[in-house]
Amino acid sequence: MAGAKPKSKAKGDAGTSGGRNTSLDLETSTLRETNQLLQTAKAGEFLVRNPRGTHALAAGLDGDIDVTIDGHVGYYCGGMNKGARITINGNAGTGVAENMMSGRCHVKGDASQSAGATGVGGLLVIDGNASARLGISLRGLDIVVKGSIGHMAAFMAQAGNIVVLGDAGDALGDSIYEARLFVRGKVASLGSDCIAKDMRDEHRVVLRQLLDAAGIGPEVKVDDFKRYGSARKLYSFHIDNLGSY
Repeated sequence: MAGAKPKSKAKGDAGTSGGRNTSLDLETSTLRETNQLLQTAKAGEFLVRNPRGTHALAAGLDGDIDVTIDGHVGYYCGGMNKGARITINGNAGTGVAENMMSGRCHVKGDASQSAGATGVGGLLVIDGNASARLGISLRGLDIVVKGSIGHMAAFMAQAGNIVVLGDAGDALGDSIYEARLFVRGKVASLGSDCIAKDMRDEHRVVLRQLLDAAGIGPEVKVDDFKRYGSARKLYSFHIDNLGSY
């Protein structure tokens, strides 16, 4: 049709088989086009420009690819990620890396609420602060936050590890199952059935591995952290715990 704007194409040599240094620009490409290319790529490196707070960007990835997003993103960026390594050069909205299966997601700025919710595997690193409900219903994802976190983190967290270098808000670990929480700073309050626990050698090993994986050097000592977890009193009904249910 005369005067129609031509469809945009990514710069680089990417296709469904992947490519290297492929540049995608959301000023000229649609979200659907961008996500479709990333979701079908099996290898390669991709740079996404001008995200402008777009929601659901780089969601549902299923390939051994590296994706760098140059700017802030909206809701559910990196959601359901399986195998990809995603770097966000900015802040992330609600639910970053939600239901992540494997791979890595690195937020260079702050994250809004519900970061890493229901995550099954992989590693989520947040360089700044994270808001409320970090890692709720966690199922195996590891999360490292270099700043502080908000209230209700790790609510009903079943498995995985959460490491916080800063402070934690109210009701940390409310109704927690078997996830492990490591906090370096102050905890405003603990949720139902969450207690402070001894830091054994096995926990020191896990914590050091997570710190190293997040690029945190040996100047941050594992003994600076306290460990929190389940008191295991809410697993089954008991009349003495009625007021806690």
